[in-house]
Amino acid sequence: MRWLALVAVCLAACACGGGGGGGRLANPRLTAAHPCPRTPGFTCATLVVPLDHGGQSGGSLRLAVGYASNASAPHGVLLFLTGGPGQPGVPFLARIQRRLGQDIRGYRLVMFDQRGTGADALKCPTLQAAAGASDLVVPPPGAIQACARTIGLSQRYYTTSETAADIDSLRKALGVSKLTLDGVSYGTFVAERYALAYPQHVDRLVLDSVVPQQGVDATYLAALQATVRVLRSACAEQHCGFDPARDVATIVRTQHDGPQLLDALVAQSVGFPSFAGVLGVLHGAAHGNLGPLNRFFAAVHQGDAAPAIALSQGLHEATLCAELAPPWDPASSSAARRVGVARAVAALAPGEVYPWDRATALGNGLAVGCERWPATKPPTVPTGNVSGDLPRVPVLLFSGERDLSTPLAWGREEAAKAPEGRLVVVPRAGHSVQLRATDSRPREVLARFLAG
Repeated sequence: MRWLALVAVCLAACACGGGGGGGRLANPRLTAAHPCPRTPGFTCATLVVPLDHGGQSGGSLRLAVGYASNASAPHGVLLFLTGGPGQPGVPFLARIQRRLGQDIRGYRLVMFDQRGTGADALKCPTLQAAAGASDLVVPPPGAIQACARTIGLSQRYYTTSETAADIDSLRKALGVSKLTLDGVSYGTFVAERYALAYPQHVDRLVLDSVVPQQGVDATYLAALQATVRVLRSACAEQHCGFDPARDVATIVRTQHDGPQLLDALVAQSVGFPSFAGVLGVLHGAAHGNLGPLNRFFAAVHQGDAAPAIALSQGLHEATLCAELAPPWDPASSSAARRVGVARAVAALAPGEVYPWDRATALGNGLAVGCERWPATKPPTVPTGNVSGDLPRVPVLLFSGERDLSTPLAWGREEAAKAPEGRLVVVPRAGHSVQLRATDSRPREVLARFLAG
């Protein structure tokens, strides 16, 4: 899910390229170490991992890694995981250190480019131009199929379970027995899946803007249901004097553009959770003034523009479409998946999706894109029990009250599966609480949690 609202910047610094090799790889090592450009105190290196950790296919990948120089940090390694799926990690080292440096004292900060991201991003030009950094843009006809053809049969190995195995290779290369994982957005899903598959190697978890461990529902129902609460919260703060949820319902009913409006409001909740100015645009559009709404749509699309090196839409589709929540079956045909989603939507009562309609649930970009993705058999990599509890380690969960990208319901859902978890709900905050919330208290909570 979206982690950064604006990612159209050059992220090539510190990236390492190339694939090749073959088979299983023993004794993972960090090679080609050199100072990270423009990031003092950090070393950049390369980690070679198998394309297929299950050993059924040959080939290898070269992942960029960046790590702080304090190898003897008393609290060990903190691996910070970016989102998407599709975002690299190493280019954000300086930002994370600058933003969280005081809160992660005593830890060695490590980041890496997850497979299929950064300099080796999976590139699908048509899909990238249409979607940029969005999860919910409805892809143009043929773009998904063309992307799948470009990636080829290796698409089945760009999953979170393979990334979790990459993390364990990185842990071994760093020479540590346990990791503290701090994930944002999709990074929380990676952290959860690693903890489920390798529980003995987890010290503690920070899950910020939570994606539940069983995956995202293709209909995005939690976001649809959160819209009323989020917009009315913003309205109450602004004393707007009308009901923005009713305005959304009117726009959806009269303009039949629910998926586009959903994408725009989710984007707004990521970067600008005050919804300043947007509520008035919705109210005007509900009364027939569509010009400002169309300009809002155009601004969101422009803001979401991002090259594959910043957020790979090819990786985004390959990963998400393999791991949507049950009863989704990535190995079934497109037709079967379409029927399954349609049945789930048909079973919803109209009030369950208000202020949206069933067409929005059925036609959002996530559902449409993954229905068009080819049938893909998952790889044979350990995943752990993805419907069970997280390990009995300290877990801190953050949810922004106004986040529609990873709604509060997901945070509560995952918190219920964390035996030693604590959920912190941040009022008026949107996505990526640690990095974006203006309230300093969540960072104070983070610092105390990490200090033990």
